[in-house]
Amino acid sequence: MNETGSEFQKHAMDTWQVVKNRIGLITLCFILIFAAAAILTYIMPRKYRGHVEMTIERITQDINVFDRNRGDSLAFTQEYIKTQFETITKPSTLYPVIQSLDLAKRWELPSRQAALAKLRANLETQSMLRSDFVSIDYYDQDSQLAANIANEIAKSYMEQRNNIETEKKQKALTVLQQQISDQEELRRLAQVRSQEARRKAGIVGDWIAGGGSSLNPGGEMRSEKDSMVISREQALMLADQDTLTLQAEIDEIGKLSIEELIARASGLKLDNPSLASNTTEYNKLIVQREGLMNAGMGRRHPNVESLSSQIDKLKTFIEAEARAHVQGLQNRLDGAKRKRDSFQTYNDDAKKELQDMQSLYNEYKTAKDEVTYLEDLLVKMRSRFFEEKAGIELVKSPATIYAEAEPEGKPAKPNVPLHLALGGVLGLMFGLGLAFFLEYMDTTVKSLDDVERHLGVPVLAVVPKGVGVLHRSSGFNPDAEAYRILRTNIEFNRKSPDANCFSVVSGGAGEGKSTTMVNLAYVCAQGGYNVLLIDADLRRPSLHHHFDVSHATGLTNYLTTDISLEDVVIRTQVENLFFLPSGLLPADSAGLLNSQRMVDLIADVKSRFDLVLIDSPPILGVSDASVLANEADMTMIVVQHRKLPRHMLMRVKQSVENAGGKVVGVVLNNVDLRSDAQYQYYTSYYTYYAPTNSPTGGAGGKTRRRKVKAETTANALTSPRTVSRPEGEDVF
Repeated sequence: MNETGSEFQKHAMDTWQVVKNRIGLITLCFILIFAAAAILTYIMPRKYRGHVEMTIERITQDINVFDRNRGDSLAFTQEYIKTQFETITKPSTLYPVIQSLDLAKRWELPSRQAALAKLRANLETQSMLRSDFVSIDYYDQDSQLAANIANEIAKSYMEQRNNIETEKKQKALTVLQQQISDQEELRRLAQVRSQEARRKAGIVGDWIAGGGSSLNPGGEMRSEKDSMVISREQALMLADQDTLTLQAEIDEIGKLSIEELIARASGLKLDNPSLASNTTEYNKLIVQREGLMNAGMGRRHPNVESLSSQIDKLKTFIEAEARAHVQGLQNRLDGAKRKRDSFQTYNDDAKKELQDMQSLYNEYKTAKDEVTYLEDLLVKMRSRFFEEKAGIELVKSPATIYAEAEPEGKPAKPNVPLHLALGGVLGLMFGLGLAFFLEYMDTTVKSLDDVERHLGVPVLAVVPKGVGVLHRSSGFNPDAEAYRILRTNIEFNRKSPDANCFSVVSGGAGEGKSTTMVNLAYVCAQGGYNVLLIDADLRRPSLHHHFDVSHATGLTNYLTTDISLEDVVIRTQVENLFFLPSGLLPADSAGLLNSQRMVDLIADVKSRFDLVLIDSPPILGVSDASVLANEADMTMIVVQHRKLPRHMLMRVKQSVENAGGKVVGVVLNNVDLRSDAQYQYYTSYYTYYAPTNSPTGGAGGKTRRRKVKAETTANALTSPRTVSRPEGEDVF
């Protein structure tokens, strides 16, 4: 959570820093757009408003015969209001206004279409929040005309709505009247069908002619034939039962042999007395014969033979009687079947007659119900028609005006505060957007972190913006502290006391390289160093301007002739500071600097001086600086704040290293201290230790004591590493 807060704080600080860096651009955009808004507002024509407040009613509903409340339940939706807004601005509403007020002539326009376009351009309609009110606003330079036009638009809209509603009612009534005529024709045809069905069914009143039938309240048909059919059905059931009984008895007797018939005669419940008595007598004779045979008489015994003869005769008689009995049963069965068939035929005819009568009656009932339904519907339609016809001249007003437009004394357009506020907001937003866009597109060096992250070398010093040549200023200069820091960091970063020759390069012209060298040499000379400045920029030399000397004789003369070093080195007005001008500009400066005499010169001056600073031309695109970087002990890169792109700065370092040089560090020059908070901390003590005019004591005394203490510490840390020379011997 702390990391999140820290990240948010970092982004917030970065955002605020961008605003601070581009505050001038943001202010300029704000002023320009705000001024443009103010000018446009000033030159815009002043228009007065005609304001009408009204409510719009939804009164249109379809004529509905069956549900009179259906139309009233339609929702008064926002879409309907929007539709009415569009209706207000349509030509059908506005053309009557143009004609009524003769606007085309009043505005001196060639046609009413042009007047319509102007009318629409100045017309506004809107609904009021949380209410049914709508407003019609018209703007014109004439306050009276604006009010008149707004009122006329409202009246024209109401008249148009009234005409539309009346026309809709008329059309609906015409359609309803036609439907009534169609319905009357349908009823007439239904009545004809009902009479025809009544005639076919033979219905007179509530009775069916010739059938003794009547109609019950539920519409069902009742007759005497119904009772007859029911009794015949019962008789038919009894006949079916007799037929089944006789058939079962015949089947049972037919399956028995004569012996089985005689043996089971008593159990068959035969209705033939003779057959029953003979079977009884037959059984007795059988028993007697069995008794005689059991008594020891044989079959040929006269008594046994007599009984056997009687038994045979009786058996023959019983068999004949049985056949006669079966035949009688068959005759009865045939009669029962004929009776059943006659009952069935009669019942079928009676049922068919009843079904035909019921079908005719159903047709009649359907036709009668249709007539009743059509008559009820026709009554409703006629009632609805007369109601709508009576109310057609009482059409509800489609809108109600609650506030008519009146001439206003103060212009409504332009809204000066709103326009100025929008201009200010737009200018501020545009300025901020442009500032962040430029910051995003800016790839130049902006901070110490940019240098150290991309180059991997330290920033030796941060030189504030607007620092001039120090040796030309009088008194204490707080800007010199930046160069003292640079001197200290150079001492700490050089690996050997003998490494006292530094070439100073930059990526391009105008980086402040020469000024940085002069001020560094001045500060080092003040610190007790014997310093030599060599102007090796043989293309555009500039160091001689800082010391007000001529560069006619200098480095090029020394390298091309046998002139001695003492003849070309100039002692400046600054103690311990010497200067070697460039001399006349040669044709091949790179070849001259890459000569053995140049190598010997550097070795010579290194032994004579504590610090040698060589000014070089820009290293990108020119080979001179690469030669000097190779010959010097270390190379210092001067970068102007927010000028050189980061990839170009990396190219500068790569060029130095490719030439065999060693980059000691970077001087960030011409820094706007407002561009980053770290620069303010970096340079905040420059003025803190400045001397005051207080003669004694107080805060001024404390400041001076701090200054003395700081200088003592700095001098101790940056005491010159002097070159060994015999005591009392000068550099020349």
